[in-house]
Amino acid sequence: MEAVDPTVFRLAIFVLAIFVGYYVVWSVTPALHTPLMAVTNAISSVIIVGALLAAAAHGVDGELTKNVMISKGAGAIAAAFAAVNIFGGFLVTQRMLAMYKKKQK
Repeated sequence: MEAVDPTVFRLAIFVLAIFVGYYVVWSVTPALHTPLMAVTNAISSVIIVGALLAAAAHGVDGELTKNVMISKGAGAIAAAFAAVNIFGGFLVTQRMLAMYKKKQK
């Protein structure tokens, strides 16, 4: 019996996570969207810290190897995506909160 390739295993987990995330987010009642966005922003801020650490990676003795360059690139991309997520989360939260304000005449 052959073992499953780790890349295929990780890809399957990633695809399952996409489906679970989609159904979890779309099953949330509208009253909970604002707190959910606040939690998402908090998680994204932690992701940015990790992404910045990856982007600032150094090789042994300051040597730039292929793996270090991949780490720097992946860290920069992760930081950019997390920043977009946080910015979008704040816009959605602001819009949701505006829906609850009393309209002035």
